Amino acid sequence: MSDVLILPGLFGSAEGHWQQHWLQDQPGSRCVTQDDWDHPNLDRWLLRLESALEEAGEAYLVAHSLGCLLAARLAGRSAACRVKAALLVAPCDLAVTEILHPGHISFGEMPTAPLPFPSVVVGSMNDAYMAVDRLTLFGRLWNAETRNIGLAGHINIASGFGRWRNGYRLLEGLKTQARGRRNIASASPAFAM
Repeated sequence: MSDVLILPGLFGSAEGHWQQHWLQDQPGSRCVTQDDWDHPNLDRWLLRLESALEEAGEAYLVAHSLGCLLAARLAGRSAACRVKAALLVAPCDLAVTEILHPGHISFGEMPTAPLPFPSVVVGSMNDAYMAVDRLTLFGRLWNAETRNIGLAGHINIASGFGRWRNGYRLLEGLKTQARGRRNIASASPAFAM
């Protein structure tokens, strides 16, 4: 069974958040713990993620909010080859997040490179952290499938997302997609005489 690395966002995922339930419900899941959840620093957070990936060998990523941007920052980095697939839930728009939480985040610019691993971006029509047109834009830039789940806010405790069983189904679909992709890549070509 492959590891599932949980990537919370700004302030971490409090008790009752769907990511906390995921850690309890899904065998092989573990949280990539950061030193400072309240003042995210991209370089330090990336180092932690890359170390966790190295330790895991290979893993699926399940990210929320700022954690989605952390996962997207793997594009172009050697650690990306260790990611089997990523479920990116309610990514935040840095410009909006910096207005909502001034002085908290040191995360540079929005990542725009296509992701080299299968990805699904899940968002909503009324997320205060990312407008739906931006969700669509970044899903396209990241080369990810985008799922709009309607009026779901920031897909967190405040919007009623405690234990989120549909998230488990989304990851299972991604796992199937990643396995199919690897089977195609590992298939030996027929040799012509």
